[in-house]
Amino acid sequence: MKNIAALIAIVLITSFGFAQNGPKIEFKAKDNTIDYGTVTKKGDNGIRSFEFTNTGDAPLIITNVLSTCGCLVPTKPNEPIMPGKSGKIDVKYSMIPGPIRKTITVESNAVNYEAGRIPLKIKGDVIAD
Repeated sequence: MKNIAALIAIVLITSFGFAQNGPKIEFKAKDNTIDYGTVTKKGDNGIRSFEFTNTGDAPLIITNVLSTCGCLVPTKPNEPIMPGKSGKIDVKYSMIPGPIRKTITVESNAVNYEAGRIPLKIKGDVIAD
């Protein structure tokens, strides 16, 4: 009986060690993807926002936002996002006619993504006017 109680105590104590404490980032966009849909070059400014919330228990720091090409310009928050607060990452696509399939990589201190790196995607089609 003592062995069973000791085993249960060990399992409970080690399970607490696996709980993730720290900042956690949750994006509102489904699958971290924004769909531009079908847009015209002159009819759209190409700006979209990835909105997120820090659902963790420590300040979230976005250290860098990297784009896969020069046709996409991301803008990150400069200040830490406190627990329970929201922020956004703006992206501006250059509206080059053709399909849009781009990835943005967010570097942060979020504990719910491996190494704090979060891939964000945009997709859609730009048609010439």
